[in-house]
Amino acid sequence: MIISEVLRKRGTSVVTVVSSATVGDLLNLLVERNIGCAVVSDTAGRIDGIVSERDIVRHLASDPALLDHPVATIMVTDVTTCLPGADLEEVARTMTEERIRHIPVVEDGRLVNIVSIGDVVKNRLDQLQDERDHLMNYVSTAEALTPPR
Repeated sequence: MIISEVLRKRGTSVVTVVSSATVGDLLNLLVERNIGCAVVSDTAGRIDGIVSERDIVRHLASDPALLDHPVATIMVTDVTTCLPGADLEEVARTMTEERIRHIPVVEDGRLVNIVSIGDVVKNRLDQLQDERDHLMNYVSTAEALTPPR
């Protein structure tokens, strides 16, 4: 399965924040939208960075005044991205190896979506449920076709 198929079910909404916004503003945005990260973008479609709840917590531990600093001071600028045609298992492997929970999806160099570890897990659970249903159907059909002894 490819990423675009996974995201088709979820929609294309991606929350972005400008690098000059304060970390406090970002935190409010994350809480308001009930999300775990935001893409930093000063120009529509361009990815300048990404910031997660984890980034905020790690920096807040060493700087209690962090909430007044601009997002640019804590954003990750080396952002791992994928294409809409990327294989879901490869993306899952990348998330695991790099210990990241969100990967922006780009097309023609522009931000078009974002995939989360939750999207990956939900898809896998759906696949397992489908496999279970098929196996149960197979067993039921086989039992119905088996002559009595």
